Amino acid sequence: MSQPTIVITGTSSGFGRLSVARFASSGWNVVATVRKESDLEVHKGIDNVATLLLDVNDEDADLAFGELALAQFGRVDALVNNAGYYQAGPLEATTMDQAHRQFQTNVFGLIALNKAFIPILRKQGSGVIVNVGSISADQGYPYTSVYEASKAAVVSLSEGLHTELAEFGVVVKALLPGSMDTRIFDKVDRATDIPAEYLDSMARFGSLNLVRSDPALTADVIFRMVTDGNTRKVRYYSGPDGEAIPRVKQLLGQDWYWEEFRRATHGDSTPLWRALMPQPVASSPTA
Repeated sequence: MSQPTIVITGTSSGFGRLSVARFASSGWNVVATVRKESDLEVHKGIDNVATLLLDVNDEDADLAFGELALAQFGRVDALVNNAGYYQAGPLEATTMDQAHRQFQTNVFGLIALNKAFIPILRKQGSGVIVNVGSISADQGYPYTSVYEASKAAVVSLSEGLHTELAEFGVVVKALLPGSMDTRIFDKVDRATDIPAEYLDSMARFGSLNLVRSDPALTADVIFRMVTDGNTRKVRYYSGPDGEAIPRVKQLLGQDWYWEEFRRATHGDSTPLWRALMPQPVASSPTA
């Protein structure tokens, strides 16, 4: 078998950029996409990486991208749909335009890219597609409900495709990362004109010292998803909170878990919650 090739979207930073380096260092050819021309040199110096422009909001470009990617190295063995963005704020203050843009990027662009690559993988009888969701698809947080709805759609889509494409040797998986220390929090599309009644609760939630983990943990899970050969597993989790949430939900049951979670998000976590869920490590004071 010749050197395998993976396509990764949204690689200018975060999981995408780390995954490009991870796969390239392991002997893969990588087709990496970026949205801005200024980012075309982001992987400069890494062998066997072709960096191409792609705005995932452009569905026509998405649908044509399979053949373009195939032409770079002559084959495609895996696709990681990582590109996405983050909209936040109370639903009441979120505009319909923001909601549409959130779904356009995170859902419809991703669907178009799946459509672009499925025929290629189906015809060759093999391949892995990883669609990046979020732990918030399993556990909704306040003030990001539209983002979470988009990621829940990604996970459900992946589960349906997993069964739909199994007979063709194509494996579709969903990744649900926990909260990671990436630039996504620096590029939030925030709702404006928020009613004053929300402000105290938002400030209280924002003051919680939430776990944010090293995004390299997620890049490692992405690599495992593509290479582990597991054709039956659909959902993968990354990060201490991402891995803990489904386990604690199973342990406590849906109703009890939700009661504990609601208290924690209001700054009133119980000893049980603190014992079961990962807690932030206090940073050392600086001089």
